[in-house]
Amino acid sequence: MKPAISTQIGRFSGDRRLVVFLIGAAVLLTGRVWLSEHPEHDPWAPLDLRDPTGWAIEAKLLALRNDISMCRAVLDRSDVSYQALEPAGDGACRREDRTLLNSFPLIPGTPPVTCPASVALLLWERDVVAPAAKAKFRSEVSRIEHLGAYSCRRLYGRNSGPWSEHATANAIDIAGFVLEDGTRISVLRDWTGGGDKASFLREVRDGACSSFATVLSPDYNAAHADHFHFDMSPRWRGVCR
Repeated sequence: MKPAISTQIGRFSGDRRLVVFLIGAAVLLTGRVWLSEHPEHDPWAPLDLRDPTGWAIEAKLLALRNDISMCRAVLDRSDVSYQALEPAGDGACRREDRTLLNSFPLIPGTPPVTCPASVALLLWERDVVAPAAKAKFRSEVSRIEHLGAYSCRRLYGRNSGPWSEHATANAIDIAGFVLEDGTRISVLRDWTGGGDKASFLREVRDGACSSFATVLSPDYNAAHADHFHFDMSPRWRGVCR
């Protein structure tokens, strides 16, 4: 009676195929176990903002841009406190998605933005702004200053041409930061200076590029000398300057 596997492994093609299959199955099983323990890297695991940022985050964020229900399900799953406001506006400035984060530290007040922009803000504050403030100033961020989110206008206020992402509150302009110890960091005042404030501003600008589709800073043009422009344009990673 012949053994199931040849005693001279590798001599027969059937043996080799069986060994390759068994190795492949072991690798797949090990990979699935590892992914179950690290859902932030699992492209099939539902996005939960309480998980660390992982390899699969970009694809998951991409999926949220045109699906309000899916996006708000992420906020619910992540235990984020928010309000889903009624649509408002008309025409190109119609805002179907008005999502208001209840506890995000924006001043003056937190404006409603789109759900994808809300998710990007949450990830940026947690993964970039807070760690940078602790590392450079040994302080928490108390407030993030903004210049507004919604503005029914075309790009750069022109009379024609593409509509700004601000027209649907799919964007927000960030002007500065206030730390728990009272330190204020201003894009207008501190961007061109040296030291920790300028370094912090560049770090939070660069870090925003992993969450937002478009990031514009004073390096882009004079119109952005006093703020960072963040938006969730369908281009996704269209500009990061």
